Amino acid sequence: MSDFQKALDYLYGLQKFGIKFGLNCTENLLARVGNPHGKLRCIHIAGTNGKGSTAAILSRILARHGLKVGLYTSPHLVRFTERFRINDEEIPARATLRVFKKLRAILDESQPPTFFEMVTAMAFLYFAEEEADLVIVETGMGGRLDATNVITPEVCLITNIGFDHQEYLGATLSSIAREKAGIIKPGVPVITGALQPVAQGIIKTACMNKSAPLYRFKTDFRVRRNSKGDFQYRGMGINLPALRLNLPGRHQLGNAALALAACEILEQKRLVLLQPDLIRGAMGEVRWPARLEVLETKPTIVLDGAHNPQGAESLRDALREVFSYKKLHLVIGVMADKDIPGILRRLLPLAETAIFTKPAYARAANPEDIRRMARPYIQKCYVISDPAAAIREARNLAGPEDMICITGSLYFAGEVKQLFGEPTL
Repeated sequence: MSDFQKALDYLYGLQKFGIKFGLNCTENLLARVGNPHGKLRCIHIAGTNGKGSTAAILSRILARHGLKVGLYTSPHLVRFTERFRINDEEIPARATLRVFKKLRAILDESQPPTFFEMVTAMAFLYFAEEEADLVIVETGMGGRLDATNVITPEVCLITNIGFDHQEYLGATLSSIAREKAGIIKPGVPVITGALQPVAQGIIKTACMNKSAPLYRFKTDFRVRRNSKGDFQYRGMGINLPALRLNLPGRHQLGNAALALAACEILEQKRLVLLQPDLIRGAMGEVRWPARLEVLETKPTIVLDGAHNPQGAESLRDALREVFSYKKLHLVIGVMADKDIPGILRRLLPLAETAIFTKPAYARAANPEDIRRMARPYIQKCYVISDPAAAIREARNLAGPEDMICITGSLYFAGEVKQLFGEPTL
């Protein structure tokens, strides 16, 4: 077994410690290696959906402007190294091993970190050693007590607020909004795409209490779709017509707007000098896997990691607006702790058939249970527990003009990408 694989086995072994909220462990880890996060200029992104897409768009724009841009996201789909990127290049295995060994050497084994605490510390150490100009940091869950919240960023983004992880973040929209708003720091500008009055109110109050300027989507900046399939961005100081984003779906235009608004703040801080041609080029280059990702054609096979009702709603709208097909066949694998009826209610009415399967994760929902929940919404539904067999059956059912949509979980999406040949190393 290679040293790299041994390191990964150790890290995955930390998952047995589960999820711990609080910043002390991460702060202690980072202090023992010289507080590398203090040397970084960061952009912090929280929200229920769209964090990864927003981060990917922002990363591409800034990299196009000649900056060395770090990107820290989670979870990974197939390879652990997907979590840390510089200008869209994944961290090499040797660099992963280097930062892992430095942190492993200073661990207090009597108080081991969680997986996410350790990986977050590795990310900050890596980006500091690589001397990244800017680092985009996505929260793992929530915000206030998330391990990433040790940074003081240049700008904070809160993409949106919806129901997910209620067992950790609270059962109401207001409690979830308070957790997300926990990333807001004194005097640091905040950009949000949250549209619900209760969420906006909580974010606005947090900003007032911390003297943090607030910029809201559809109030301070906005996008408008044009008839030609492109869109216009009207921001706080710039107006960009005829942009074309390489991520399908109307919801991605909102994510693009948040990324562009963040760029405007960074320009105000003289961290970038925005050029419309470079922005236009970046929009056409953005890649973010498992978000309406087309894997095959004839029939069209689309992979999407929608794992909560809000994500399912965006997927439903895209299936109606973006793609043309005769019949839709769904392959769904979802985690048991998700709002499964909320996902099914939005997607199943569009489908001719649905196949429920079981991803190879301990938290995966029993597909027989999903089928029982599906009965009010669809007639033709099947249980095939093995994902590869489920996809084969969907191919058998689909004609060349049909569409197969594989969805329900980012963890499931990673498994599917491996089945379609994505390399694991």
